[in-house]
Amino acid sequence: MKGKMIFFDIDGTLLDHDKRLPDSTRQAVRELKEKGHSVAIATGRGPFMYKELREELGIDSYVSYNGQYVVWQGKPLYTNPIRPELLDSVTEYAVRHNHPIVYMDHDTMRSNTEYHAYVEESIGTLKVAQPSFDPKYHLGREIYQCLLFCTIGEEQAYKDTFGELDFIRWHQFSMDILPAGGSKAKGIEKMIEKLGIDRSDVYAFGDHLNDLEMLQFAGTGVAMGNALDSVKKIAKVVTRAVDDDGIWHGLKQVGLL
Repeated sequence: MKGKMIFFDIDGTLLDHDKRLPDSTRQAVRELKEKGHSVAIATGRGPFMYKELREELGIDSYVSYNGQYVVWQGKPLYTNPIRPELLDSVTEYAVRHNHPIVYMDHDTMRSNTEYHAYVEESIGTLKVAQPSFDPKYHLGREIYQCLLFCTIGEEQAYKDTFGELDFIRWHQFSMDILPAGGSKAKGIEKMIEKLGIDRSDVYAFGDHLNDLEMLQFAGTGVAMGNALDSVKKIAKVVTRAVDDDGIWHGLKQVGLL
């Protein structure tokens, strides 16, 4: 493959805090492709949550669910669902503690609770439709990620109880549940292994905790100006904030534009 491969996180990276795509970012992605580079998305979101964004940018390769569902040019390349018996156990535990769970596969997401303020508030920040109620949705399906809704500090009991799962907070009321060791970095690694791309030719842009491993794994990790300090600390390059043409300037900084 000619050119470099660039992975972009969505929230706080491609999209600003109002979930808008800056014009400079749209132009930057177009120019990257014109120069022969490959552009992909790496996100904690499910594929159905950013279909319109992919279409707008002309991107058909992506790492979804923090590495658990990887697609190259529209075709699944790697999947890593949560084991059904493990999913049953964490569901039972969450129900006992009155913590809602949302199940996510490649098509959609469903909640095991009809209504909960934590679900509405945290999902609402993503500017996507609220999940429908279906407490049995996970049965007989491949679930790649779940959302657990609890306050900061309550997750420790889950971490102590379920060593085969990782719990990564993305909102004050919500956490991602993933197979242990799952990450955007792992998904990217699976993709470039199959495509024969050298790690040194990989660039990644991100801003939050679920981007840490990705930025460390990439040959060049770029933190947005609005990134957490812990993310900036491990990045090779720090660009401007997403709403200050951060993608455009970051690509200039690393010599891709």
